[in-house]
Formats: sequence, C-alpha cells, structure tokens
Amino acid sequence: MIDTDLLKYLESFLTPRRLGLYDSVLSKRTNHFTVAIEDVYQLHNTSAVIRSCDVFGVQNVHIIEEVNQKRIDREIAMGAQKWVDVNQYATTKDCIQSLKKQGYQIVATTPHEDSKVLEDFDITKPSVFFFGREQFGLSDIVLEAADTNLHIPMVGFTESLNISVSAAIILQHVTNKLRQSDIVWQLSEEEKLEKRMEWAKKAIKSHEKIIERYYKGQES
Repeated sequence: MIDTDLLKYLESFLTPRRLGLYDSVLSKRTNHFTVAIEDVYQLHNTSAVIRSCDVFGVQNVHIIEEVNQKRIDREIAMGAQKWVDVNQYATTKDCIQSLKKQGYQIVATTPHEDSKVLEDFDITKPSVFFFGREQFGLSDIVLEAADTNLHIPMVGFTESLNISVSAAIILQHVTNKLRQSDIVWQLSEEEKLEKRMEWAKKAIKSHEKIIERYYKGQES
C-alpha cells in the first residue's frame, strides 16, 4: 500500500505543471497490452521499442537477454526508460511463464502466411506482443508457446520491417483501437499511486533525505 500522506508531501516539492503532466500521462497508461523483445542484437532497436511503449502508453516492456546482453541506449530511448517499467529476463522460457501467469495471451509477430492480419486482431484479451532478433526472428520457443500469430500486411518487394518500426505500427494500431473501445484498459488507482510515488522520487534528487525528514517529523 502506498503511503498517500507521504506521496502528498513529496509532490509538494513538484511544480503544478509537472503534477498535471503526470496525471495526464497516467490517465492514458495501460497494462492491457505489453511488449516482449527477444534477444535483439542492435541496441538502438531495443531502445527505440522502449520509446514507442512510452509514446503509445504501454507501461511495461519485457526484455529477454538469453543470448545478447546489452544496456539500454539512453540517448535513443530519450529518457523513456525512466517512465516505462523495464522487466529483464535471463531466458525466453522464464519470460513466457511469467507473462502467462499474469494472464497475457502470447502474440508472436511473424510474417508467416498463417498469421492474423493486424487489422483483424482481437483487442479484448490482455496481450503481450513478442518481437524477435533482427536476422532470425522469434525463437521456436515463442512460436510454439504463442496463442496467436500476427503480421503487418505489406505490398512491396520488402518482406519485413525493422523491429522498432514494426513495434511502433502495431502499438499505435492496437492502443488507438483500445481507447475507442468499452474495455477497461486503464491502470488501477493503486497502480497509478505506485507510479506517482515512483516518479516523484525520480524527480526529486534528494528524496531519500526528504523522506527521512518526513518520518522523523511524524515521530515527534
């Protein structure tokens, strides 16, 4: 449970403009959809996907680093990693198991002909969109575990898109449809409080000392 009195105290150190921005962003955040990136080699691709998650209101992203272990490119993510929850996994299996326990259907993004077209995707189910390595695509582990496959229709000679471009197109489409639907897709009030507390701490450099001072004041 979030200490709402402490939160109110911390937020008193922030400007009304910043607090208004937090409220506006949180009102459009969702955990109904999430993204998983499997062993992407090019660091800028991972960073760009995180940035797209922030832009389209997806609060969580899941990064599997079974083969390729890289740090997030801060310049390309442009600070998005501060506002999006980045969950890291040592294996694809661990990631899939964790997300299934959370109630997500596994969606494999693949150009295979038997996959569903983006326009026909059912947005009603909580879903995690898996994106694979640039050259090899998704692993057999993901393809076998997938509840459904999805592709972006293309009419040119090129048969695939860059992973970050694919993620942006899919997220823009599904989140736009989600906000026009009657589905309850928003964060819960408790989740919003958790994010407000986390973001307030990130915005205040000396938040640890301020919190310590606050609790000492409560004791006296």
